[in-house]
Amino acid sequence: MRRTEAIRRARRHSGRCLAGCRTARILALVTLVPAISLALWATAWADEGGVPFWFSGSYASLAAVPANPGWSLPVQGYFYSGEASASKAFTRGDSLTLGLKSRLPLVLVQPSYAPDAKLLGGQPSFGLGFGYGENTTQADLSVSPRGVERSRKDSVWGFSDLYPIASVAWSSGVHNWMTYLTGDLPVGAYDSQRLANIGIGHGAIDTGGGYTYLNQQNGHEFSAVLGFTYNFENPSTNYQNGIDFHLDWAASQFLSAHWEVGIAGYFYYQLTGDSGSGAKLGPFESKVASVGPEVGYAFTLGGLSAYANLRGYWEFWAENRLKGYSLFATLSIPLGGNPKAK
Repeated sequence: MRRTEAIRRARRHSGRCLAGCRTARILALVTLVPAISLALWATAWADEGGVPFWFSGSYASLAAVPANPGWSLPVQGYFYSGEASASKAFTRGDSLTLGLKSRLPLVLVQPSYAPDAKLLGGQPSFGLGFGYGENTTQADLSVSPRGVERSRKDSVWGFSDLYPIASVAWSSGVHNWMTYLTGDLPVGAYDSQRLANIGIGHGAIDTGGGYTYLNQQNGHEFSAVLGFTYNFENPSTNYQNGIDFHLDWAASQFLSAHWEVGIAGYFYYQLTGDSGSGAKLGPFESKVASVGPEVGYAFTLGGLSAYANLRGYWEFWAENRLKGYSLFATLSIPLGGNPKAK
């Protein structure tokens, strides 16, 4: 979970002033909005048991705007609810299931730091994400080494895996680019005998890049981030997810000094099949897409510029994974810039 980046980017233009009061205020908001594109990762739905590494929707508006040097701390509430038809089989740990339903509320944080230095002409930044929450998963039918169960239901509270991330971002006029490298350290709450887990039970490496178009004069903005995930084998189940492709995108309009509205979505597609002796359902390649609204509000809290964002996604085009909806609620408060930063 997947999966952040945003808060530490958001203050880049706050000290600059362009023509017109409205534009200047948009700039102040722009310095905070990327905090909503948290690259925080946790359990979502695809691959083994319908669960991938990448937290779809983790990037949204202004995802590629460079960070301002200093420390930041994004805090995000996340909720996912999804289900599959009663005739669809999934492998969950050591169980074969039918009729899966799952619900996942999480609180996610990622302490982040952007040094007062350039790397290849761009602004580097580093972070470590983690979360805590509850996963409740039930199945109409479960077959495991412990027997056959109808209406099985598991629930667990716990911490997620750890998600280190490093990125570099560049800016030129209305154009912004960034590249990132992240991964999964499988230390979260996971047990192959449970249907419900917070961690994913295996390591992963994910890399990609993004672009943001930002016109500070008229408030138009568009962002897209694409990446690829390589998954290591789950040692508890001898199951290895295939290589995954993902695209997060958003388009927004700044309406005033405080408000921003837009739409966001994601596209997820498995490029290669699952493998290993635990892949009892074969390649089990998955895909999904989604779209939904986004609204942001900038304000002052304790003398610091803050930003709140709410967005939702409704999934469609789902195959070999659960289908449902997700909600993101983020509060972004900068912790202060690097005293050496200009």
